[in-house]
Amino acid sequence: MHNWFRLAQMDVDKLLTQLNGLSFDVAKSVEPSILAELTRKAKAVFQAQPVLLELVPPLVICGDIHAQYNDLRRIFSQLGQPPTTRYIFLGDYVDRGPQNLETIVLLLCYKVKYPACFYLVRGNHETSPVNAIYGFKSELEQRYGQRDNIGLFWMFNDASDSLYARGLSPALTERDQLRLIKRGWQDPQGVNIAMDLLWSDPEPGTKGWKSSPRGCSYLFGDDILSDACRKLDVDVIVRAHQVVQDGYEIHPTQKLVTVFSAPNYCGEARNDFNFNLIFNNFSLIMLALLCTWM
Repeated sequence: MHNWFRLAQMDVDKLLTQLNGLSFDVAKSVEPSILAELTRKAKAVFQAQPVLLELVPPLVICGDIHAQYNDLRRIFSQLGQPPTTRYIFLGDYVDRGPQNLETIVLLLCYKVKYPACFYLVRGNHETSPVNAIYGFKSELEQRYGQRDNIGLFWMFNDASDSLYARGLSPALTERDQLRLIKRGWQDPQGVNIAMDLLWSDPEPGTKGWKSSPRGCSYLFGDDILSDACRKLDVDVIVRAHQVVQDGYEIHPTQKLVTVFSAPNYCGEARNDFNFNLIFNNFSLIMLALLCTWM
């Protein structure tokens, strides 16, 4: 029997207090209707903001989290809690790690509570074809049961239909295209440049576009990266989506930074946890600043 606390309406402050406590278990403490209301409120916040986010620094930029909830909390404890510290996270919040539910609930609570200083970008793991396979859906089923799992799974993914995406695409030639990205898709297949924005990767030391070994989208060379910065009128592109040893990695061209914020990834990769990319005066675009999650 669940010992859920029952609220007349979703109380973000109470949820944040619980989530920042020791050993809080969302599934044992929060009934599905409260999570459903959280996803609705988060979706409304995402949809109220522009598709292309043009943010003013300073802010902390964090990469993949992959359900490593304790590491996510460590980011806030070491770099400061919102709204004192402003954050943008570059996607891949769920899958592979041990605490999908706590991770996504904490992030959505902060987004609802502090919409103007806490930003979430969509990764490829914020799409239902991916997170139905790599851990998010199965964790919901295990912790909430078959009946509530299905509804919660689609509610969280529906929220992500209004988030932001990331990456480069052969079809992306100017910044205004990002403002025209449509919300409301789950499977990026066939959705204009959406697939590339979620899946493309750099390949330093090469030129042009190549098919990606991931089985979808492309690898882009140094010339493509330089050309994209010129066309988008930015100095640096910051993206996630790849494990890097020191938590961040600067591209040889100095025009791209990859950020990854899940240390000891999946208990196998011996990558470090260096998440404090704090930008103060760069003109940059988080290849991501497209609203397509929620």
